[in-house]
Amino acid sequence: MIKLFRNFEKKDYLLFLVVAFLVVFSVFLDLRTPEYMSKITMLVQTEDSTMKEILNAGGHMLVCAVGSLICTICVGFFTSLLAARFSRNTRRKIFYKVEDFGLAEMKKFSTSSLITRTTNDVTQIEMLLAMGLQLLIKSPVMAVWALLKILGKSGELSAVTGIGVVIIVITNLTIIRIVSPRFAKIQTLTDKINGVTRENITGIRVVHAFNAEKFEEKRFSSVNDDISNTHLTVTKTFAVMDPIMNFVMHFQHLGIYVVGAYLIVQSGMMGKITMFSNMVVFSSYGIQVIMSFLMLTMIFMIWPRAKVSAERINAVLDEDVSIISGTFEGDTAERGTVEFRNVSFKYPDADEYLLKNISFKVNQGETIAFIGSTGSGKSTLINLVPRLYDATDGDVFVDGINVKEYKLKELNNKIGYIPQTAVMFTGSVFDNVTYGDNGKEKPTLDKVKEAVKVAQAKSFVEKMDNGYDSHIARGGTNVSGGQKQRLSIARAIARDPEIYIFDDSFSALDYQTDAKLRSELKKYTKDATSMIVAQRIGTIMNADKIVVLDKGECVGMGTHKELLKNCEIYKEIALSQLSEEELENA
Repeated sequence: MIKLFRNFEKKDYLLFLVVAFLVVFSVFLDLRTPEYMSKITMLVQTEDSTMKEILNAGGHMLVCAVGSLICTICVGFFTSLLAARFSRNTRRKIFYKVEDFGLAEMKKFSTSSLITRTTNDVTQIEMLLAMGLQLLIKSPVMAVWALLKILGKSGELSAVTGIGVVIIVITNLTIIRIVSPRFAKIQTLTDKINGVTRENITGIRVVHAFNAEKFEEKRFSSVNDDISNTHLTVTKTFAVMDPIMNFVMHFQHLGIYVVGAYLIVQSGMMGKITMFSNMVVFSSYGIQVIMSFLMLTMIFMIWPRAKVSAERINAVLDEDVSIISGTFEGDTAERGTVEFRNVSFKYPDADEYLLKNISFKVNQGETIAFIGSTGSGKSTLINLVPRLYDATDGDVFVDGINVKEYKLKELNNKIGYIPQTAVMFTGSVFDNVTYGDNGKEKPTLDKVKEAVKVAQAKSFVEKMDNGYDSHIARGGTNVSGGQKQRLSIARAIARDPEIYIFDDSFSALDYQTDAKLRSELKKYTKDATSMIVAQRIGTIMNADKIVVLDKGECVGMGTHKELLKNCEIYKEIALSQLSEEELENA
């Protein structure tokens, strides 16, 4: 929890000190009130006292009450301000941290969990600060201060107050011990229910198509029942606290009056007045002590869940990022070259290598393609170029420089990356095609139109209601898979990168569109290097170099015709898609 205070701004620490001062001053004013009550009690019973003295003491009581009210209002405002700033800063830090995550880190935290940590978990801490900061300072200060004021005045009345305090402390500790592990479970179940809901909404078309509504309802009900039952257990446990607190408070009040009455009876005439005054003071201060522990009880109700949330937030903020940016930026001797030198790779949690001893080099203006069976490591291999992962062994070079030496921004500026699954963002067609920053001027509308034309997307974009200003829904749900792929390709083209990476980016296109797109792309990117992962022989047969992968190993490298003669695996893949006559005429 303490670690999270690093999310305060410098001015917030000063504000925190102001809040602490106002709370302590408010406690001072609250604890002065019983003293004036005692004084009034003495004055009322003293024959030679005047009304002016009584009114004067009452006026001081009123000033203390008003002063305490003003302090409380100010503290409420300042703590709300602190909590809001903390929430803003923490969400920002989590967001920025997640932006730095590589794919390895993303696998440790599910999407639904990261969303929960950024929203629900931060809200729990915000509630603790907004509602609990004042109480967290006020209750222990008031309890200790009030106890110090009554200690020594009467051992019997002090004992009555002490018994009440012990009962409350034992009750609080017992309840906290019961509910703490359940709060951790609640946050985990919140992740899970978010994940199930998100999965159901994302795949709603498949759910409907396969009549899986009942199955999804059972999945949701199972998780929903778990979190509801856990919440119910926690609520029932905390429900015990209120009657116990009321019991202790009322019986302590009663106990002070019973013991006080007995002591008054046993005292002499002058002692009776003093003891009655002490009883009034003890009654007031005893209530203050019990109220302090009641306030602590409210903190204990918020604290366990906030503590769990703080641990979950810290887990994200403290996660070590595997992809560390280098320092190199500037001109290079080479341009548009990519080289793999004895590269091997395995995932952080895996025992076996997915890629083994891969070596090749592609020069500016050339096209290199990768083909192989599913799971052979094609996508993983090209993901090493933009450093979505880092090679376990060996080195990857771009323009003659090891990719680990580049500043990540500088490396990304050289690459136009089209992922296997096309990603669209909420906005217009223009916004999606010009998305991001590659260190150059933002593409103009003419540049966007050119990129869209090369990507064979002009035909459907210009038919949309608002053309290039037409709205694209989140995830591109209002366009087809093939249209998303073409817009994704147009986005890369608009960057004018040195290196294009196509990760199976033509799979959703029909053969005619695929052929037209590759033809236009070849003309437009003649000075750029292209790296293509594909399953279709027709997509890659004209590449300058084809790398055949099988179980993570390079089993063939060369042109289409060379591989037909020398690589049996490539030949099998080719014959499974095209006839011998088509292959010979290709």
